[in-house]
Amino acid sequence: MRALPERFLKLLPIVLIFIGITTIGYWLLVNPTKDFTLSMPGKDHVVSRDSISEQVSIGALFEHFTDLSTSLKGSWTQFRGSNSDNIKHSEVKLITRFGGKKPPLLWSVELGEGHSGAAIYHGKAYVLDYDEVKKADQLRCFALETGQELWRRGYKVMIRRNHGMSRTVPAVTEKFILTMGPRGHVMCLERETGNFIWGMDLAKEFGSEIPLWYTGQCPLIVNDVAILATGGSALLIGVDCASGKILWKTPNPDAWKMSHSSVMPYTYKGRNMFVYTAVGGVIGVAADGPKVGTVLWKSAKWNKSVVAPSPVCTPNGRIFLTAGYGAGAMVLQLDESNGEYSVKEFTTYKPGDGLSSEQQTPIMSDGYLFGIMPKDAKMLRNQLVCANAEDPSKIVWSSGSESRFGLGPYLMVDDCIYLLNDDATLYIIRKSLKGYEELDHIQLFEGIDAWAPLAVADGYMLLRDSKKMVCIQLKL
Repeated sequence: MRALPERFLKLLPIVLIFIGITTIGYWLLVNPTKDFTLSMPGKDHVVSRDSISEQVSIGALFEHFTDLSTSLKGSWTQFRGSNSDNIKHSEVKLITRFGGKKPPLLWSVELGEGHSGAAIYHGKAYVLDYDEVKKADQLRCFALETGQELWRRGYKVMIRRNHGMSRTVPAVTEKFILTMGPRGHVMCLERETGNFIWGMDLAKEFGSEIPLWYTGQCPLIVNDVAILATGGSALLIGVDCASGKILWKTPNPDAWKMSHSSVMPYTYKGRNMFVYTAVGGVIGVAADGPKVGTVLWKSAKWNKSVVAPSPVCTPNGRIFLTAGYGAGAMVLQLDESNGEYSVKEFTTYKPGDGLSSEQQTPIMSDGYLFGIMPKDAKMLRNQLVCANAEDPSKIVWSSGSESRFGLGPYLMVDDCIYLLNDDATLYIIRKSLKGYEELDHIQLFEGIDAWAPLAVADGYMLLRDSKKMVCIQLKL
């Protein structure tokens, strides 16, 4: 091998120094990372409110397909059912075992990717869907027995896939149906015909900040008044369903923001109120009387950046609050004296030290809470548990390490819990205070992220995964 010239060897250090200085200068002046985007937990694929500014004509789109005559009278009128407790006292008895056979799958329909659940009223099913081809939010009305689509009403709006799109449940009464779209567009229609009554853009009218994964708040109708948690310039509002007139506003001096949680009606010592967990704290607002909409009590001690489960309120004034991402749970104690209300912390604990939940709202029955533990709940992770409703840190029983579940929904019908796992496996579990008692389970179809709330009426159950909704018959 031929040796390098001595002159070259002397110049080599100078060349290397020059290359080094040039490289450092390039990094300082050009910055090759200038186009990189910093990724932050929980903010992947998040759409900025300012990135889309199109004019939305709420209710402008309508298609009518056919009319329906039915004798069905059952209902599941809103998120967590007519009493907001996720419990159904069924007029039609449901099966408690599958016997190795799938229940009849009556119909299915493809939906835009999401987790929006259905409402049912007198033989009709209503679900808010996003049509990716038309780029439109659409309330779709189906015949419960056959799946035939009757009509759809909606509006064009740009929604980008963000762990799904639509994820709310409509509220329905004999006269009205109310929806909240992914970007905070509220639409009120005549239930029977789908005729448009009024619409409202919460982000534009109240400066509402839409949560990370779009709206998860399901609207509420009480005495023909739409109850909406707006955040922004007002925390809650009441809107007359018939006219769209805003009847009352709850002030928001602390600038609390809209969460994924839904407003829950609550009666304590004869006083009706609305309880809401915002990003910033939890509040109780007068639901009736001359000062409807005024603040009865509030607490900033429960302040989490991501809140999906709704508050669960006991008859004795205990208010159970929980969230995922390591939040655990808190129980507040509400007290009243001469019409004045106060609230104080009863207990707070980390995941695994008592009942907590990431996405679904636990069910309260007979003084006990039933819910699925989050993935960070230590040895109890993803197990179904039963806890004391007055002190949920006291676990009565758990389903055990062999029976773990995902983020899927569950409801209670009479003395059974019907639980849908992420892969569309439906479990039937006896409501028991003694221990976990699984009666049966069967996979209905190859599901993906089957997280949407369930609905049941007249022996039919509506459920879905991220891309399709199905109707099964569970009549005994």
